[in-house]
Amino acid sequence: MPDIELLPLSSIPKQEIVDLMNIPDVGRLLPLLRGGFTMEQCEAFLAAKQAIWDEVGYGPYAFRVDGVFAGWGGLQPEQGEADFALILHPDFWGLGRQIFAAVRDDAFGCLNLPAMTILFPPNRKNARAITRAGFVEDGTVTVDGATFRRFRLTNPAT
Repeated sequence: MPDIELLPLSSIPKQEIVDLMNIPDVGRLLPLLRGGFTMEQCEAFLAAKQAIWDEVGYGPYAFRVDGVFAGWGGLQPEQGEADFALILHPDFWGLGRQIFAAVRDDAFGCLNLPAMTILFPPNRKNARAITRAGFVEDGTVTVDGATFRRFRLTNPAT
């Protein structure tokens, strides 16, 4: 079983984040990422993600798998919800379920959030992995002009 670490995004060299975001297969899964991702965009991105942590007490993490930067994601507020996102390097796509479990356990354990959502991009049709994890479809949401299917997972302890 791989060693999965949840770390502050600021602990990852910026160039590694830029490189991840500019992988064509990753970009195709990010409808809000238009064009390339520059170092300047990365600096603004990191500042915005840190501001989320400062404001609400949770936010996106960097993920390391066996010591290697694998991607980023976690929770951030989206229209009043704690929304889960996961951006992984293609070499780590098979580990999404394990990384999600670590974030879910933090969200429902340490943070005691009542629920979390996932906004599923419109270009992805197969939501089986999300529903297998217990999420239930819960309408649509529009963010920056893109419409997403929203799925919700309720904390079983609440």
